[in-house]
Amino acid sequence: MAFLGSIIKPLAYMSLPVVIIRSLCTRSPAVRYYTRLGVYLGAMAAVATCSIFIAAGMSILGRKYDANWVVARVFDATAGRLMGIEWEVEGEEHLQTRPAVMMGNHQSMLDILGLGRMFPQRAAMVAKKELRLTPLGPWMTLSGAIWLNRGNSASAVRSLEAAGEEIKREKLSLWIFPEGTRHSSEAPDMLPLKKGGFHLAVQAGVPIIPVVFENYWRLYHRGVFEGGKLKIRILPPIPTAGLTTSDVHSLATRVRDQMLEALREISVKVPAAQAPASATSKVAGSSVQPGSGASPQAPVSEKQESTLGLGDAPDVSVSGSRGSGESLSTDPASDARSASPTRSRTSEASENGTETEEDEGMVLVGRPA
Repeated sequence: MAFLGSIIKPLAYMSLPVVIIRSLCTRSPAVRYYTRLGVYLGAMAAVATCSIFIAAGMSILGRKYDANWVVARVFDATAGRLMGIEWEVEGEEHLQTRPAVMMGNHQSMLDILGLGRMFPQRAAMVAKKELRLTPLGPWMTLSGAIWLNRGNSASAVRSLEAAGEEIKREKLSLWIFPEGTRHSSEAPDMLPLKKGGFHLAVQAGVPIIPVVFENYWRLYHRGVFEGGKLKIRILPPIPTAGLTTSDVHSLATRVRDQMLEALREISVKVPAAQAPASATSKVAGSSVQPGSGASPQAPVSEKQESTLGLGDAPDVSVSGSRGSGESLSTDPASDARSASPTRSRTSEASENGTETEEDEGMVLVGRPA
């Protein structure tokens, strides 16, 4: 009896903090939110550490481009179960198309969990070079990530050109977040798409595979972090063979229309009063294609389009781009007033595919605003 007591008593003391935290989580939404956030970030850090060894081992075996697939599944199996989040994937067969440029909508760091469920074999990521200094850096380097220098246009161009050659030579897929930054709102919506990834796809002559993550505002935003079931819809590949630089704008418009339509179809419906007043500005202002599920808009002039360049933050009011939930608004008069020579030069570079500001699909993580 004394022997059993010597075992049970330490276990009881060790489990006491867990019992207290669980009790507080049921009573306080704030405690629940920060506890779950801490668990998620802890799981991310743990898997990121293990992923260094996974990527190193697979590089030695000559399979470094499969390291992301292995790490993704490990993260989904651990963090997904810990957080109680399950993803249902539609159209997964489209990921067999290689080489290709995959493009997904970007809401928050929870997207990484979605990537863990669907990320395919023989695929790499485009990332801003600043991520090299994060826990994700060593793994991403070993798994063949394409690093971009946001502050150096010439370096960014060289990186994109090298990426295009590499995905064709190795028959790889490349992952990009074309919005370039996080955007989370209660009503499903998207930011304008940056064009760097489209230039890459056109120059390489590889198809674009749009990937749409359901709007999960109801599960995750500031002060709220719950479990539940979410959907990912992978759309059929969009060919780029035969297209030129002059086709990039219409291609980006088409991709955004399809993604936005799918986003609104698979997301939980919100009351009309909470929906955006107008469809978030398209790819630098474009008309809606039939069947896109968005309201038609008048085309925006080339001058206005230049204000949505990729080097600087777009000259658009992005009230909800990091979680506040408001929609975007554009004002031609305001655009004209705020346009500067520096912005014009940056935007000019944007049209040539030399985006350097959070625009090439970098893996961006952070707390919801």
